[in-house]
Amino acid sequence: MNARWGASVVGVAAAVAVLGLGAGVWAQGKWVAPPEAKNLKNPIARSDKVIADAKKTAEANCVACHGAKGAGDGPAAAALPVKPANWTSPAVQGESDGEIFWKITNGRGPMPPWKHLSEKDRWALVHYIRTLKK
Repeated sequence: MNARWGASVVGVAAAVAVLGLGAGVWAQGKWVAPPEAKNLKNPIARSDKVIADAKKTAEANCVACHGAKGAGDGPAAAALPVKPANWTSPAVQGESDGEIFWKITNGRGPMPPWKHLSEKDRWALVHYIRTLKK
């Protein structure tokens, strides 16, 4: 386990255990981005470099929950009451770039908002997620 995100795994698991966050706390139904997010266009041109950089961003920030291949099976996933999205799934891949960007930006339940990442990095993550299509 990478020490960098290993600490995140411990932190998420500890928060769930200490706060007693059960499935009922985050039972929110289907996660749907607002209609205006659907039409947002990715302003970042897709390139090998953009995708490689985004993969590094995902490895540093997302792998603990979403897993190394984006299947929602990261080591922290087991401690979460709501399982992380499987980025390879038809459901995620069927969302618009804007919907994925909105979800990364705003988060929900155990998925934190990633607004501290630059807008460019969040849009680049959308390109990376697209490479994980089954």
